[in-house]
Amino acid sequence: MRIVLIALFLVSSIAASSWADIYRYIDDKGVVCYTDAPLNRKAEKVLRTEPSVIQRDSPNPAVQRDFHSIVVDKASKYEMDPSLVHAVIKTESNGNPRAVSKKGAMGLMQLMPTTASDLAVRNPFDPEENIDGGTRYLKYLIERFNGDLTLALAAYNAGPNMVQKTGSVPQITETKQYVKKVLSLYNGRTVLPVPSPASLVPPSGPKTEPIYKVLTEDGSVLFTNSPLYNYKKTPRF
Repeated sequence: MRIVLIALFLVSSIAASSWADIYRYIDDKGVVCYTDAPLNRKAEKVLRTEPSVIQRDSPNPAVQRDFHSIVVDKASKYEMDPSLVHAVIKTESNGNPRAVSKKGAMGLMQLMPTTASDLAVRNPFDPEENIDGGTRYLKYLIERFNGDLTLALAAYNAGPNMVQKTGSVPQITETKQYVKKVLSLYNGRTVLPVPSPASLVPPSGPKTEPIYKVLTEDGSVLFTNSPLYNYKKTPRF
C-alpha cells in the first residue's frame, strides 16, 4: 500500500492557550498522520509543547532556542554556509520548531508534508531532522539553479517548477519579500559554486505531488497529497 503523509492543521501555527502536544500515528489505511488530537488512537508523541500562547513569530524565550550547533553540523555535512541556513530559519519560522504555516509547512525550515516525505524526514518538528532535511533541500535548489542563490531561495518559497518556468523570481509579493529578507539577513555571496551537472539529482523520494485541503466529518482540517482520501470534501489546495 502506498504511504502518504497527512498533517493535521494546528489552527494558525499552533496558536493556543492550552496543551498542544503533537502525535504521530499510522491509521488503518496505512497513512502517516501528525495531529494534536490522537482521539484514543495508538499514537507516538513526537513533540511536547508548553501551555502558553505560541505563534510563528513569537519571541518567547522558550521557543527561541539556540540551534547553532545543529546548523553548523548540517551545513558542514552538505557544504553550506551556516549563516545562510540561520537566515532561512529566521525567515521561515523565527526559530520556532513548532511553527506550522497556514499552508501546512512545518518546523524550523518550514517543510511542506510532501517535501518532508521526499526528504525522509520522519518528524518535521524535531530540530535536527528538520534542519537536515531543509539544508539538504536548499543545497539541491542551489545546484539546480546553477549557484544562483536568489533563484534558489525563490524556489524554496514558491516551488522550483514556478521559478524554472519564469526563469526569475516570480512576481509574487510574498516570494519577493521572502528572498529580500533572507538575503539581507545572510549578507553573503549570491552566486555560489556548484558541482558538475551530472551530480545534480533531487533529494531521494517520489515526485512531489499537489497538496489537498480536506475537511473531515468532525470538522478537523487535514492537509494531504492523496486526493482520494475518503472524507467529505477534498478541494485542491
